[in-house]
Amino acid sequence: MFTADRLVILDRDGVINQDSDEYVKSLDEWIPYPAAIEAIARLSRAGWTVTVATNQSGIARGYYDTETLHAIHDRLTEIVHEAGGEIAYIAHCPHGPDDGCECRKPLPGLLEEVQEALALDSLDGSWMVGDSLRDLQAGKAMGCRPVLVRTGKGRRTEKKGDGLGGVMLFDDLTAFVEWLLSKNSSNTPDTTLGKTPRWIE
Repeated sequence: MFTADRLVILDRDGVINQDSDEYVKSLDEWIPYPAAIEAIARLSRAGWTVTVATNQSGIARGYYDTETLHAIHDRLTEIVHEAGGEIAYIAHCPHGPDDGCECRKPLPGLLEEVQEALALDSLDGSWMVGDSLRDLQAGKAMGCRPVLVRTGKGRRTEKKGDGLGGVMLFDDLTAFVEWLLSKNSSNTPDTTLGKTPRWIE
């Protein structure tokens, strides 16, 4: 049974894998961060539910098709499984910014899809981890606790500083996972491995 307080929702590009301003258009161009894959597996092995919510407007722009996206996500699921973990659900928005959809972040549609897929009453108390403001805005709209990582576009987002009040900041997904698992361990202080979070005011 899934519970919101043991749920982590991840953006994909820039959090799990290398991002590109030219878009990730093929399986060959999809380059995961090895440490992020292990971090997902660690969360899963510790009893956390991990899902992904990702904007993929490259489909609407004609850069790649849904079949290619599914191949990438199949590979992601496979390598996380090989590391001993599981991704419970992947939600994606295929629309462009002018398509008028309800799912493209910062709108909360993708997270509503995650909530429905996991049969949760709400996402209050879950975590939303992203590298852009739109990830954090979507999470806040659904009651998630927002986390910004510095990978991908994260440093750019941090430098702009807009809309980041109350957001937790970590160098990468691994640092967040180490902090989260230590925070939830009765035997380990929050400062395990020096991964003390920074709050953005």
